[in-house]
Amino acid sequence: MDTMDDDLYRDVTDFAHDTPTWFQHLAEVWTELGLLLFGVLFIVAWWRARRGDPRALAIAVLAPLVTAVAYVCSELLKSAVDEERPCRAVSGALTSLVECPAYGDWSFPSNHSTIAGAAAVGLALAWPRIAALTLPMAVLMAFSRVFVGVHYPHDVAVGLLLGAALAFLLVRMTTRPVARVVEAMRGSSTGVVRWFAGPGSPTPQASTRATSHRRRATHRR
Repeated sequence: MDTMDDDLYRDVTDFAHDTPTWFQHLAEVWTELGLLLFGVLFIVAWWRARRGDPRALAIAVLAPLVTAVAYVCSELLKSAVDEERPCRAVSGALTSLVECPAYGDWSFPSNHSTIAGAAAVGLALAWPRIAALTLPMAVLMAFSRVFVGVHYPHDVAVGLLLGAALAFLLVRMTTRPVARVVEAMRGSSTGVVRWFAGPGSPTPQASTRATSHRRRATHRR
């Protein structure tokens, strides 16, 4: 018996087959290219946070880490649910635009969508101004998985929510201890460790001491 999700899946895949060939290829590429773009943004967020306070760098470092944790959780859930791919299970649906994953590569939840949701939220926490880019990116990546025919709509919706929720909670829970690690790294005697942690920004106490020193020097002159 067909469900509303089956009907929605057929509607999306029918729409996909009616789009121009170049658009179909763009959707196929985006399902993977989006992951690469998130990876680049992780590096940029880390680099710009190296001159920030320890908490800023901690969140930037945590963003890719919590994304990896979200992916692992998605895989564990997928193995427990064992939902067949819609490109094999939905009767009357058009052929998927990409090859249907092999039997045993289950459908629920979508790994791509989980990664996208976690990456988008992690980056938004590390770099709030970029949320206007990362959040739509995640939604488009999730939709593309239904568009190319390899996931149900509920697969990608749950994946997005799972990734976003895990990223938010894990970052909030671990920022403080990781910030302490960043402070220790910035005081390390190992060059590579100090380079990774960056110079940071002057603390209020350091700025006050520097100002007082300049005033005393001016007074002496």
